[in-house]
Amino acid sequence: MQEIFKIEDYMDKTFVTLKSDMDVYEAIRILLDKRVTSAMVVDEKNTVVGILSEKDCLLLMRNGSYYELPSGKVKDFMTRDVFCIRPYTDVFKVADIFLDNFFRRIIITDEHKKVLGQITRRDLLRIIMELHKNQGKKDKKIAPIL
Repeated sequence: MQEIFKIEDYMDKTFVTLKSDMDVYEAIRILLDKRVTSAMVVDEKNTVVGILSEKDCLLLMRNGSYYELPSGKVKDFMTRDVFCIRPYTDVFKVADIFLDNFFRRIIITDEHKKVLGQITRRDLLRIIMELHKNQGKKDKKIAPIL
């Protein structure tokens, strides 16, 4: 029987969140302070409503000038169409998702879009190394579930 490597076994359960009504410059400060490239935007029930990335924040420069940058709330700049996966998703499928898209992190949610965790491309590199290190130690074959 093949072993299933579910993303819930590897997901990061500690993550940065923002609120949609937060000042965008406060959000940028948080991204810089926490040294992350994006953060999920959640409502009061911890449900995903968007994601704010470095790229989203660059809109401030596109819409501004040298002397005056625009102001606004996170909701004015965030990406609302957020790709989320369920915790039982196979890690090999997650690798496919990253290869087929440009984003660097995927949010893991339950069926109600409540945030459970996140996984990044770097996390998948750690998984690769773990699987490689343990490859010869198990009787089970490492293979994706199709």
